[in-house]
Formats: sequence, C-alpha cells, structure tokens
Amino acid sequence: MILILYIAALIAAVAFAVLVIFLARTLTAVRRTMNNVADTLEGVEKQMEGITLETTALLNKTNKLAEDVGEKSQKLNTLVDGVKGIGDTVQEFNESIRSVSRGLTKSADSNTDTAAQAMKWGQVAINLWKKAKKEEVK
Repeated sequence: MILILYIAALIAAVAFAVLVIFLARTLTAVRRTMNNVADTLEGVEKQMEGITLETTALLNKTNKLAEDVGEKSQKLNTLVDGVKGIGDTVQEFNESIRSVSRGLTKSADSNTDTAAQAMKWGQVAINLWKKAKKEEVK
C-alpha cells in the first residue's frame, strides 16, 4: 500500500511538473505577446503624437485660410456694391438721354409746321430783298 502511495505521489509530481512546464511555456508566449503589444502601442502612440501635431497645424492653416477667404469676400462685396452703383448710374444716365431724346422728338414733331412756315417766309423775304437790290441797281 505504501508503494501505491509512492507511485501516486510520483505520478502527481510528474503531472505537476508537466503542468508547470506547459504553464511556463504559455506564460512565456503571453509575455512575448504582451511585449509585442506594448511595442506596437508605443509605435501607435508616437504616430498619434505626429498625427496630432499635423492635425493641429492643418487646423491652424484652415483657420487662417477661412479668415483670408472672409476678408477677401468682404472686399469682393465692396467691389460688387461699387459696380452695382456704377450700373445704376449708367442706367439713370440712359434714362435721362432717352427722356431728352423723347422731348426733342416731340418738340421737332410739334414745331415742324412752324419751321416750314418760317422757311417759306424766310424765302419770301430773301426774294423781296433780291428784288429790291435789283431795282436799286437799275
């Protein structure tokens, strides 16, 4: 019976040794994996720092660009307002010229008869004057 007890203790000791060996291998593999994960995370952290710096620089450039676009937009609005004012002035000038032209046309239409009569009386006056000159010369 003691022999069975020694054999059982020996089997338990061997089983425990095998268990310890497998656990040691597993823990070694886990340690390598965790070291790889730690190295990867360090690399990711460094990359994130670079990305953060680049993102900050890009955001600053974007803000400056937005301010520049805003300023140029205001200047362009001023220019557009000026051009609109010039267009309004030209339109008013055209309306004034049309009005004067209409007035002249109406005046010419209404005074056509008077002008024709004046031309006739002027011709008569010239003819009388020529006759008077001819009679003086005779």
